[in-house]
Amino acid sequence: MNRPNLLLLSVLLILTGVIGCTARRSDAQRLETIERNKAIARRYFNEVWNRGELDTLDTLLTENYVNHTPSFGNPPPGPGGLKPIVAALRRAFPDLHYEIEDIVATEDAVAIRVRMSGTHKGDLFGLPATNRHVEVEQIQIERIKDNKIVEHWRVTDELSMMKQLGAIK
Repeated sequence: MNRPNLLLLSVLLILTGVIGCTARRSDAQRLETIERNKAIARRYFNEVWNRGELDTLDTLLTENYVNHTPSFGNPPPGPGGLKPIVAALRRAFPDLHYEIEDIVATEDAVAIRVRMSGTHKGDLFGLPATNRHVEVEQIQIERIKDNKIVEHWRVTDELSMMKQLGAIK
């Protein structure tokens, strides 16, 4: 198993120890839930981030969804808190694309390693357009309950992104 996969697996093991599944379910039910959670994560990236279909967030996220990503402060809960973030990133990178490189799931969480790419054509939270192409890796964790995302954590190689944008040396 390569290093990124080990990292994703370690994160999920830690999360499942904290979050855990309390009900006993059959192996078939567990596998079905795991595959459904992977499908939710794929839909989240393909429809929301890659295509900018913001209304999809209304069906994928709970009303009390919490975004724990430190670079965005404390956005309001629910789809309404994430929609402006997605819209801002898609304005900054009109060709924004997330390629899923690894996905590991449990019954209540999905860890995804993605490669985000795009060309900086618009304001990025105060950084004027540079017309530079960026490519950075991210690891994202989505906690899922009742077929909806309830919590989100993300780690981005933001140092690499700022270097690629010329914002720092």
